[in-house]
Amino acid sequence: MNWRVYLLAVSTFAVGLVELVVGGILPSLAEDLNVSLATAGQLITVFAIVYAISAPVLLTATAKIERKRLYLIALLVFTIGNVFTYFSSTFALVMISRVLIAMSTALVVVLSLTITAKLVEPAHRAKSLGLIFIGISSSLVLGVPIGIFITESFGWRVMFLGISILSAISMVLIYFLLDKMPVEKVTPLREQIRSLGHPKIFSAHLISLFMLAGHYMLYSYFTPFLMEVLHMTPFWISICYLVFGLASIGGNGFGGWLSDKLGSGKAILLVTIAFAVVMFIIPYTAGVFVLFMIMVVLWGALSWALTPALQSYLIQTDPVTSDIQQSLNTSALQIGISIGSAVGGVLFTMTGSSVDLAKFGVVFVLIAFSCAVISLKRPPLYMDRQHRAE
Repeated sequence: MNWRVYLLAVSTFAVGLVELVVGGILPSLAEDLNVSLATAGQLITVFAIVYAISAPVLLTATAKIERKRLYLIALLVFTIGNVFTYFSSTFALVMISRVLIAMSTALVVVLSLTITAKLVEPAHRAKSLGLIFIGISSSLVLGVPIGIFITESFGWRVMFLGISILSAISMVLIYFLLDKMPVEKVTPLREQIRSLGHPKIFSAHLISLFMLAGHYMLYSYFTPFLMEVLHMTPFWISICYLVFGLASIGGNGFGGWLSDKLGSGKAILLVTIAFAVVMFIIPYTAGVFVLFMIMVVLWGALSWALTPALQSYLIQTDPVTSDIQQSLNTSALQIGISIGSAVGGVLFTMTGSSVDLAKFGVVFVLIAFSCAVISLKRPPLYMDRQHRAE
């Protein structure tokens, strides 16, 4: 595997820290900016929405720019956005910087994926993509506790200053160690959009959307679930999140290995159905702590194991539009997270309980499995193009 993939993984770790860190420091941020917690929480929602929209739009708009140069520009905007946050004195200014950060984060993540796919041999592609997602997942896992610690010690602004320093270091490494990557043939936007209308591609993106929607039905309300069902103290709740996070990091590597070993299609089916089974079982293991923690480990690992396999599958399905498909898939992930959190919130409010959220989440995951079956039964897009040409 090309060693430069590790360099890209480090960059995705640096930019990934910024997404969920706000959740852990909301009280301090809201108090300092003189807004309510609900208002401060909009920083998370806006980030997800802007990220989802920006990933495909920016990749298409910058299709003719040399990849290394574009990567450095995105990192520069990201760094400036975090420095801007550090100096922002009002909530409105923080929101503006949040938009800039979300746009640049989306571009860095998508470029890391597309560049990685071109750096390695097809036989090692899924494993390499899994390494990029290890950078992302580990940043999401570590971002919240790191953010809380730094905020308690130095204030919330220092967290963003630290992130800007990490991204600046990534810029230096990319500048000196990553080779230039000239733009290949640019696929017309019309053809890229048309490819999304193909059932094989569209249903593949729906796998990510519904899988994440089902996952976040429970994960968004995991803390009240642990308190309600297992009566856990804050200490043990933090232990559960740590175990889940470590498992999710390992899940990326496992998903990439499984895809390279069995093929992306079989890996997608296996991971999706296993994820549904584990989510369904989780509430029934609450009475046996050891068994419950085993399920948490499996849940965490499988939650991230799908992504490298699905990214590899999209590249194999239509190499011509693979860049835009990878960006659209990251958007599908964000949309799925938003849907799962929203639906979970409605059900939690209606029932006043988190016990059945996992079971409702399984419904979304089974829909994802059905989408996988539909997608795998369709021929690759290049075969359709050859058929039309004949």
